[in-house]
Amino acid sequence: MTPDLVAALRPLLTAEAAAEAAASGGEPGDLEQAVWLRLLERLETDGPPPDPPGWLRKAVRAEARRDRRTFRHERPYGAEPADAGRPGPEQHALTAARHRALRDAVRRLPGRCPRLMEALLSPEDLTYREIAGELGISQGSLGPERSRCLGCLRRLLAPEVAAREARG
Repeated sequence: MTPDLVAALRPLLTAEAAAEAAASGGEPGDLEQAVWLRLLERLETDGPPPDPPGWLRKAVRAEARRDRRTFRHERPYGAEPADAGRPGPEQHALTAARHRALRDAVRRLPGRCPRLMEALLSPEDLTYREIAGELGISQGSLGPERSRCLGCLRRLLAPEVAAREARG
Protein backbone atom coordinates (compact mmCIF):
# COMPACT_ATOMS: atom_id res chain seq x y z
CA MET A 1 0.00 0.00 0.00
CA THR A 2 1.46 3.31 -0.98
CA PRO A 3 1.87 6.09 1.57
CA ASP A 4 0.05 8.45 -0.82
CA LEU A 5 -3.02 6.18 -0.88
CA VAL A 6 -3.03 5.93 2.91
CA ALA A 7 -2.65 9.70 3.31
CA ALA A 8 -5.43 10.37 0.80
CA LEU A 9 -7.89 7.90 2.34
CA ARG A 10 -7.21 8.41 6.06
CA PRO A 11 -9.42 11.54 6.60
CA LEU A 12 -12.28 10.00 4.63
CA LEU A 13 -12.03 6.70 6.49
CA THR A 14 -11.92 8.48 9.84
CA ALA A 15 -15.07 10.47 9.02
CA GLU A 16 -16.99 7.53 7.53
CA ALA A 17 -16.03 5.19 10.38
CA ALA A 18 -17.06 7.76 13.00
CA ALA A 19 -20.46 8.23 11.34
CA GLU A 20 -21.19 4.52 10.89
CA ALA A 21 -19.89 3.58 14.34
CA ALA A 22 -22.09 6.21 15.98
CA ALA A 23 -25.12 4.80 14.17
CA SER A 24 -24.32 1.19 15.02
CA GLY A 25 -22.95 1.64 18.53
CA GLY A 26 -19.53 0.31 17.56
CA GLU A 27 -16.05 1.71 17.96
CA PRO A 28 -14.72 3.89 15.11
CA GLY A 29 -11.17 2.62 15.61
CA ASP A 30 -12.27 -1.00 15.25
CA LEU A 31 -14.16 -0.14 12.10
CA GLU A 32 -11.17 1.71 10.64
CA GLN A 33 -8.86 -1.19 11.40
CA ALA A 34 -11.22 -3.69 9.72
CA VAL A 35 -11.44 -1.53 6.58
CA TRP A 36 -7.65 -1.08 6.38
CA LEU A 37 -7.33 -4.85 6.61
CA ARG A 38 -9.88 -5.32 3.81
CA LEU A 39 -7.95 -2.83 1.67
CA LEU A 40 -4.68 -4.69 2.28
CA GLU A 41 -6.34 -7.97 1.32
CA ARG A 42 -7.77 -6.40 -1.81
CA LEU A 43 -4.44 -4.87 -2.81
CA GLU A 44 -2.82 -8.29 -2.47
CA THR A 45 -5.38 -10.07 -4.68
CA ASP A 46 -6.89 -7.51 -7.07
CA GLY A 47 -4.71 -4.43 -6.78
CA PRO A 48 -5.98 -0.97 -5.89
CA PRO A 49 -9.69 -0.27 -6.44
CA PRO A 50 -10.47 1.91 -9.48
CA ASP A 51 -12.37 4.37 -7.26
CA PRO A 52 -10.65 4.26 -3.83
CA PRO A 53 -13.03 6.74 -2.06
CA GLY A 54 -16.11 4.93 -3.38
CA TRP A 55 -14.68 1.55 -2.45
CA LEU A 56 -13.81 2.83 1.02
CA ARG A 57 -17.35 4.13 1.68
CA LYS A 58 -18.86 0.79 0.64
CA ALA A 59 -16.32 -1.14 2.73
CA VAL A 60 -17.11 0.95 5.83
CA ARG A 61 -20.86 0.33 5.43
CA ALA A 62 -20.30 -3.39 4.83
CA GLU A 63 -18.10 -3.72 7.92
CA ALA A 64 -20.59 -1.76 10.04
CA ARG A 65 -23.42 -4.05 8.89
CA ARG A 66 -21.30 -7.11 9.67
CA ASP A 67 -20.56 -5.74 13.14
CA ARG A 68 -24.26 -5.10 13.81
CA ARG A 69 -25.21 -8.62 12.71
CA THR A 70 -22.43 -10.15 14.82
CA PHE A 71 -23.35 -8.06 17.86
CA ARG A 72 -27.00 -9.22 17.71
CA HIS A 73 -25.94 -12.89 17.86
CA GLU A 74 -23.09 -12.76 20.37
CA ARG A 75 -23.77 -13.72 23.99
CA PRO A 76 -21.22 -13.70 26.80
CA TYR A 77 -20.28 -17.23 27.79
CA GLY A 78 -21.81 -18.25 31.09
CA ALA A 79 -24.20 -15.31 31.20
CA GLU A 80 -27.25 -17.54 31.04
CA PRO A 81 -27.99 -21.25 31.21
CA ALA A 82 -28.14 -23.07 27.89
CA ASP A 83 -31.95 -23.24 27.67
CA ALA A 84 -32.98 -20.30 29.84
CA GLY A 85 -34.76 -17.52 28.04
CA ARG A 86 -35.10 -19.42 24.78
CA PRO A 87 -38.58 -19.23 23.35
CA GLY A 88 -40.54 -22.43 23.04
CA PRO A 89 -42.67 -23.53 20.08
CA GLU A 90 -45.67 -21.52 21.29
CA GLN A 91 -43.66 -18.31 21.40
CA HIS A 92 -42.25 -19.02 17.92
CA ALA A 93 -45.79 -19.51 16.57
CA LEU A 94 -47.03 -16.27 18.17
CA THR A 95 -44.04 -14.33 16.88
CA ALA A 96 -44.54 -15.74 13.36
CA ALA A 97 -48.22 -14.73 13.48
CA ARG A 98 -47.30 -11.17 14.52
CA HIS A 99 -44.73 -10.97 11.71
CA ARG A 100 -47.32 -12.20 9.18
CA ALA A 101 -49.83 -9.61 10.42
CA LEU A 102 -47.21 -6.89 10.10
CA ARG A 103 -46.18 -7.97 6.58
CA ASP A 104 -49.86 -8.15 5.50
CA ALA A 105 -50.49 -4.66 6.86
CA VAL A 106 -47.36 -3.33 5.13
CA ARG A 107 -48.64 -4.70 1.78
CA ARG A 108 -51.93 -2.81 2.27
CA LEU A 109 -50.22 0.56 2.75
CA PRO A 110 -50.79 3.26 0.09
CA GLY A 111 -48.32 4.54 -2.51
CA ARG A 112 -44.67 3.72 -2.11
CA CYS A 113 -45.05 2.94 1.60
CA PRO A 114 -44.91 -0.85 1.07
CA ARG A 115 -41.55 -0.60 -0.71
CA LEU A 116 -40.20 1.84 1.89
CA MET A 117 -41.28 -0.31 4.84
CA GLU A 118 -39.92 -3.49 3.22
CA ALA A 119 -36.58 -1.72 2.74
CA LEU A 120 -36.57 -0.56 6.37
CA LEU A 121 -37.46 -4.07 7.60
CA SER A 122 -34.92 -5.73 5.29
CA PRO A 123 -32.44 -8.10 6.96
CA GLU A 124 -29.77 -6.49 4.75
CA ASP A 125 -29.82 -3.49 7.14
CA LEU A 126 -29.80 -0.89 4.35
CA THR A 127 -28.64 2.66 5.03
CA TYR A 128 -30.91 5.65 4.37
CA ARG A 129 -28.72 6.49 1.38
CA GLU A 130 -29.23 3.00 -0.08
CA ILE A 131 -32.98 3.06 0.58
CA ALA A 132 -33.37 6.50 -0.99
CA GLY A 133 -31.44 5.34 -4.06
CA GLU A 134 -33.53 2.18 -4.34
CA LEU A 135 -36.79 4.16 -4.12
CA GLY A 136 -35.60 7.02 -6.32
CA ILE A 137 -36.27 9.72 -3.73
CA SER A 138 -34.02 12.18 -1.92
CA GLN A 139 -32.44 11.08 1.33
CA GLY A 140 -33.88 14.18 3.05
CA SER A 141 -37.47 13.21 2.23
CA LEU A 142 -37.00 9.69 3.58
CA GLY A 143 -37.64 10.63 7.24
CA PRO A 144 -40.93 12.46 6.62
CA GLU A 145 -42.05 9.72 4.23
CA ARG A 146 -41.21 7.09 6.83
CA SER A 147 -43.21 8.99 9.50
CA ARG A 148 -46.22 9.20 7.20
CA CYS A 149 -46.01 5.49 6.37
CA LEU A 150 -45.64 4.53 10.04
CA GLY A 151 -48.74 6.61 10.86
CA CYS A 152 -50.69 4.72 8.18
CA LEU A 153 -49.35 1.41 9.48
CA ARG A 154 -50.33 2.33 13.05
CA ARG A 155 -53.90 3.06 11.90
CA LEU A 156 -54.06 -0.23 9.99
CA LEU A 157 -52.81 -2.27 12.95
CA ALA A 158 -54.84 -0.47 15.66
CA PRO A 159 -57.88 -2.80 15.37
CA GLU A 160 -55.67 -5.91 15.57
CA VAL A 161 -53.79 -4.58 18.59
CA ALA A 162 -57.05 -3.62 20.35
CA ALA A 163 -58.50 -7.10 19.67
CA ARG A 164 -55.35 -8.80 20.98
CA GLU A 165 -55.40 -6.69 24.15
CA ALA A 166 -59.08 -7.48 24.73
CA ARG A 167 -58.36 -11.23 24.47
CA GLY A 168 -55.65 -11.34 26.97
